[in-house]
Amino acid sequence: MLKTQTRIALMFFLLTISIVAILSTAVYYFVTEYTFADFYKRLETRAALAARIKLEHESESTAAFQEIRDRVLEKLPNEIDYFIEITPGKDFKAESDSLRLPLSFFTDVADGAVSRAQHGDIFFAGVNYPRGDRTFIAIVSAENYYYSHHVASLRKILFIAFILMSLLVFLISFLFSRYAFNPIRQITKRVKDISTTNLHLRLSTSGPSDDVNELKITFNTMLDRLEASFATQNNFISNASHELSTPLTAIIGEADVALSKARVDEEYREALRAISGQAERLERITKSLLFLAKTGFDGLRQKFAPVRVDQLLWDVKETIERLNPRNKVQINAGLMPENPELLQVDGNEQLLHLAFTNIISNACKYSNHQPVDISIGISDNHLVTVISDKGIGIPNKELPFIYDPFFRASNTRDFEGYGIGLPLTRNIVRIHKGTIEVTSKLGQGTVVQLVFPIALTVSQ
Repeated sequence: MLKTQTRIALMFFLLTISIVAILSTAVYYFVTEYTFADFYKRLETRAALAARIKLEHESESTAAFQEIRDRVLEKLPNEIDYFIEITPGKDFKAESDSLRLPLSFFTDVADGAVSRAQHGDIFFAGVNYPRGDRTFIAIVSAENYYYSHHVASLRKILFIAFILMSLLVFLISFLFSRYAFNPIRQITKRVKDISTTNLHLRLSTSGPSDDVNELKITFNTMLDRLEASFATQNNFISNASHELSTPLTAIIGEADVALSKARVDEEYREALRAISGQAERLERITKSLLFLAKTGFDGLRQKFAPVRVDQLLWDVKETIERLNPRNKVQINAGLMPENPELLQVDGNEQLLHLAFTNIISNACKYSNHQPVDISIGISDNHLVTVISDKGIGIPNKELPFIYDPFFRASNTRDFEGYGIGLPLTRNIVRIHKGTIEVTSKLGQGTVVQLVFPIALTVSQ
């Protein structure tokens, strides 16, 4: 199979050679046609002049025409004059056989037309010349020196030029294709060096701003995403294995201790309570992991319907405060639009409930159950929900990692959690074509802004 570079070079070569061949053929054709027309015109002029010299009896004019022919007109190679008188009933068959010319040549001249013919390299021109009450056919034949020599030389020159041009075009095509595909070869060579072990490598984009450079930039952007994805995956696997192994180790340890010797009933119950607690923790982690993986799939697979976000938030508030009476959630209705349809978004109510529950429960937990404020408003056909707390905040340098599964800020060691809630929430928000933005100041609190497209756009 030919390489792309070879195919391009071959196409360029064939295209250029085809153009050169067409131009050469056109030049040869028009030069040949011009040579024929010009030579026939010369023969016709000589035929008329020869008839004047031969058939006129005025000695002065005859001598003058003869002098013009000898001095001005160069004698053509193998030039011969023929004079045939046209008589009633003459069929010109003998003349046709003698000169090996078609019979129509003579009949056309006899009818008053100028006739032309060619036999090999010899060209014939005949004219009708009346002389008193008699009419003659004056024929001049000669070898077309321009055709047999000059045109032949032109043919050789064009052929040699075509061969040389083909070689030159082939060389240029090869060099041009190598030059044009050199950036592609460099990209291919560089890409072959990139694997999962060195995703940090990038293509150089220091060249001119062209399609190849844009391709490099696009490829580098893809590598950035892949590197981030691999890093997240590795981090996820590492943390998941750690989080899962911890309760499993605790369960096995408690069981081994309980089984190591005979114990009283209370000790067995204590061991079972410890095992049950670790098993519940393991269940919560496993469910969170499965739900996180599930929300990573195509959101179109979820069943969507119009959801009233304000009603959903009141339901979330009730749920959170029922789970822990110390939680305090305040919903600010002052910015809500009067039209309730503007509070609807297309979504899955269960997933949205889970997303808001994660955010609000975190706000309550990390603020030591201080009041959490929730505001709802609209902006540019989007529903905006802002959840703010006055908790411990997030260190600024750790904000870029808050969406990594199992990541927990350095100041959260005293709080229970697994670091899955926020990544899960972001997946749910993305499924609903929304955005999530987290801003925080250490020791002053955190603000989470969720934006979703409004389900039905109406006049406000």
